[in-house]
Amino acid sequence: MSSHLISRRSYLASSAALAAGVALPGIARAQAYPQQDVHFICGFAAGSGADIIVRYFAEKMRPIMGKPILVENKPGALGNLATEYTARSKPDGHTIYVTGGSSLAGNMHILKNPSVDAANALQIAGTINKATMMIGIRADSPIKDLRELTAAMKQKGDKASYAFANPTAKVLGALYRQKAGLQSVEVAYRTGAEFLNDLYSGNIDYAIPDNIQAMAQARAGKMRILAVGAAERMQSTPDLPTATEFGYPMDVRSWWAIFVPSATPRPIVDQLNVWLSEVVATEETKKFLASVASDPWIAKPDEAQEYFRQEIDRWGDYVKIAKIDPQG
Repeated sequence: MSSHLISRRSYLASSAALAAGVALPGIARAQAYPQQDVHFICGFAAGSGADIIVRYFAEKMRPIMGKPILVENKPGALGNLATEYTARSKPDGHTIYVTGGSSLAGNMHILKNPSVDAANALQIAGTINKATMMIGIRADSPIKDLRELTAAMKQKGDKASYAFANPTAKVLGALYRQKAGLQSVEVAYRTGAEFLNDLYSGNIDYAIPDNIQAMAQARAGKMRILAVGAAERMQSTPDLPTATEFGYPMDVRSWWAIFVPSATPRPIVDQLNVWLSEVVATEETKKFLASVASDPWIAKPDEAQEYFRQEIDRWGDYVKIAKIDPQG
C-alpha cells in the first residue's frame, strides 16, 4: 500500500473524528470547550460592587459559552483566597477569576508573603475595563471643588481626616495628602459601606470611594465627587475633573479582567478572549460600565499580561508612597 494512500486514510480518519467531536492526541481544540459548568470566581462578598460586575458578565457570557455559569464568592484576605483557589484549580478553562487586576498587582506588595506569584500563576484571558478611585465629600458640604477642600483641610491640620476601604484608595489618599501638603489622618474601614455614616455625619471630612460606590451615592444625592484619580478624565464621566487638573498630578487606576490558571491551553485562552471582547464591545456593556464610571478596555492576552507585570512593578512604588505596611 502506498504511503500516499496511508496518509489520505489518516487524514480522512482525523477529519471524521473531528467532525464527531472526538479529541485526538496532540490536537488542542477550543471547539470542544466548555464541556461542563463554568465557575466564575469572585473574591468579595455577594452584593458587593465586585459581585455586581462578576454577575453581569456571568449573565452575558452564559449564552455565548453555551453552558451554565455559576458565580462562587470566596471573600477573604484582600481577595487572596479567591486568587489561591483559581491558581490551584484545574487549568481547563472551567474556573475563571473575574477580578480587579490592580488589586492582584497590589497584593504582590501588600501581602508579606503572597502565597501565589500572580504574574506567573495566572494568565489574563481578556480585559473588561479601566476605572479609578475618586475623592468625595457629603453632598450638603459648602465645599465645591478639590481646591476648596485642600484649603479647608489645611486649616484643620492634623484634625482633618479621610476614609478609605481598599489599597488602591489608600494609595490615592496618600498621594493627594502628599501633593497637597496636608496633614489629614487616614481612617481605614473594612468596606466602603461602613464609612458612609461617618462621612455624612461629619465625623470624617472626605473619603476615597471606588467608582461603583461613588456613582451610586452621587446619583442618590448623598455624595459630591470632587475629582478622580486618573491622569485624564474618564470617557464615562467627562464632567468629573482629575486631581491633576487641580495641581496634584497622579494616575491611580483600577482595572478588571478575567484570569485563568497559567497552564490553561492557549486555544481556550484565545477563545475566552474573543467571547469576552464581544461582550465588552456591546452597547449594553458600554452603558453598564459607564454607569459605574469606568471605560471599556479590550486587549489581547499577551498585551494584557505585560500590562499586568508593569502594574506589579508600579505597585512597588505605590506601597512606598502610601507607607503601606505589608500584611500577614
